Amino acid sequence: MKNRTLFIICAGIIIFAAISASVVSRRSAGGPAGEAHGLKVVTTIFPLYDMARSIGGRNAEVTLLLAPGVEAHSFEPKPGDMVRINEADIFIYTGKFMEPWAEDLAGSVTNKRLLVVNAGNGVKLMCGDAAGGNDRGAAPDPHIWLDFDSAKTMAGNISAAFSAKDPLNNDVYRRAAATYIGGLSALDSAYKSGLSACRTKEIIYGGHYAFGYMARRYGLKYMAAQGISPDSEPTAKDLASLVEQVKKDKIEFIFYEELISPKIAETISAETGAKMLPLSAAHNVARDQFARGISFFDILQGDLINLKTGLECVGK
Repeated sequence: MKNRTLFIICAGIIIFAAISASVVSRRSAGGPAGEAHGLKVVTTIFPLYDMARSIGGRNAEVTLLLAPGVEAHSFEPKPGDMVRINEADIFIYTGKFMEPWAEDLAGSVTNKRLLVVNAGNGVKLMCGDAAGGNDRGAAPDPHIWLDFDSAKTMAGNISAAFSAKDPLNNDVYRRAAATYIGGLSALDSAYKSGLSACRTKEIIYGGHYAFGYMARRYGLKYMAAQGISPDSEPTAKDLASLVEQVKKDKIEFIFYEELISPKIAETISAETGAKMLPLSAAHNVARDQFARGISFFDILQGDLINLKTGLECVGK
């Protein structure tokens, strides 16, 4: 509690200094202190960033709080991040299970005009073992964007927030959201078609539990080496069980996680001879991917290609 109080006090001082410097800078440049150029939007993770930049278009300056290349679950905000949020018009996060720090952080800012958006509002969470995984403790699964119906809800929530802050451009945001949601529908159809006829329905994942929603949606069996948190370590029994499953079902491919060492998948591969393929939950992207403007759709289309290969699907 003392550390949290100290963080808030320090962050408040930084915010005050940043705001003062910003006002002075704008006035010295000849512009009014309240001058703005579109909505300033801060998002926590990459799927939200992609949705917000697509829906906001030229009317929004969207930034990603999570630095490219950083693993999302281990992210902890710094006082400088609080300054960015305090200067924004809109702050968007997924929900309390993905970013447990977000609500406290947003509640500590001095900007009373800030619109805080829980993009997962209205989405029904499932537990980590609901799709056949092995998450001990069955914690709520926060990876809701991997169910494309839930992703549509998230896009709708973001669009509504933009319209609330900038009602004059409501039609612009509404049309952009409709286009984005149409893209999600097309992606969903591609997954249903592409994964409909495969030799195996088993995803053996050498990473943390992230694909439960996707597995449920497309009738797949999903087994992950780790729990919901990537910090959770698999036991020797867990690894032995996965190795046995791969051998028993003659699985030719296993999957490994983006932005994290693939050592668990490498261990399973070495024991079984199964080949390795990447599978990204799209929490975040690498620096080079971010620099070239990769999209959420690009990532999920890449996942579909690898799933069709790894599950040995007809017509892949």
